[in-house]
Amino acid sequence: MENDSPTLPFPPAADVVTVSELLRSVRDRLERGFPLLWVRGEISNLSRAASGHCYFTLKDGQAQVDCVMFRSRAALLERELVDGARVEARARVTLYEPRGRFQLSVEAVRRAGMGPLYERFLRVKAKLEREGVFDPELKRGLPAFPRCIGVVTSLAAAALRDVLTTLARRNPTLTVVVYPVPVQGQGAAERIAAMLARASERAECDVLLLVRGGGSIEDLWSFNEEAVARAIRASRIPVVVGVGHETDFTIADFAADARAPTPTAAAEMAAPSRAELLGRLAACVQRLAREMRRRLEYAAQGLDGWARRLVHPAARLAAHRDLVLQLSARLAFALAHCVHRSGARLERLQAALAGLDPTAVLARGYSITYDAAGAVLRDAANVKEGERLRTRLASGELLVVVEGKKKPNL
Repeated sequence: MENDSPTLPFPPAADVVTVSELLRSVRDRLERGFPLLWVRGEISNLSRAASGHCYFTLKDGQAQVDCVMFRSRAALLERELVDGARVEARARVTLYEPRGRFQLSVEAVRRAGMGPLYERFLRVKAKLEREGVFDPELKRGLPAFPRCIGVVTSLAAAALRDVLTTLARRNPTLTVVVYPVPVQGQGAAERIAAMLARASERAECDVLLLVRGGGSIEDLWSFNEEAVARAIRASRIPVVVGVGHETDFTIADFAADARAPTPTAAAEMAAPSRAELLGRLAACVQRLAREMRRRLEYAAQGLDGWARRLVHPAARLAAHRDLVLQLSARLAFALAHCVHRSGARLERLQAALAGLDPTAVLARGYSITYDAAGAVLRDAANVKEGERLRTRLASGELLVVVEGKKKPNL
């Protein structure tokens, strides 16, 4: 016979389960079977425990369900929960085991009807992302030392007071230009975009702060419009967006050159602290002084080294004088030796020359005869009778006339 009872994840019937085991099993099945989802209904029976947790009932015309919102989640609410409010709760289906009670564990709450706005937000974000409006490479760095900061916001906004107070505290020497513009309501997005364009055209600031305080998604919707995102990217001046609270994200945040979680944080991001700058300057002065002192010390050490190598001019002159004297003595010796060697060589040359000197031959009784042209005569056959000749003796010369010639005796 078949068993028609449902199959449970328990041991065989011989083993009996406890109530806690049963409820834990049911809780696990519920949490695994239902994903995190949005549930719409009206809040009733709202109570807040001393622990900070919120307990309420979410109901519609036919049913109701118990809900709990723990303190860590409740602290992130933009507005307080109130009885009778129609909301959409993002929750997990679970079971409270100690009471065996089915309930919803609420993660976030928004006003009913926010679903379409959120879907529109996602569509606009996806469109601009595809076009590259959020490209990180387009984002510009903020100036390190701005002299003028522009603030684009409403004159009545508390965010403006927070920003001005923060800027004055961080650096009272900064020039601040306020560009007043509505930050919510009909036509606010177009006016914000136009004011950003005007501030960019005037080019009187180094950075722009687009800020406003927190609010509902409707209050912040102007910052989700395409016109504002495109105006931010078209600005020639870097733009810091500080809208709402830390948990609020708008399309303007993604388009901005820098996103700040709050208006105050935007002011702190754009304006370097004067005290911090003075501290950095003092540190730079100290490092510069240390470096100058180190270089002077190194230079002094180098000077000492050169001083040790430096010789007094009188001592250097004396050393050079001794060297000159030594070189003079060596030069005199070398010169005398050279003269002696040259004299001896000259004597040898004179002796050799004396042996070849024709005058010495003439002194032994010989003579030299020249023709009329002055050429030395060596052969009588080259002379004619009657020709006038010149004969050189050891002492003097003779002018002779040839009267005849005689052949040599063979």
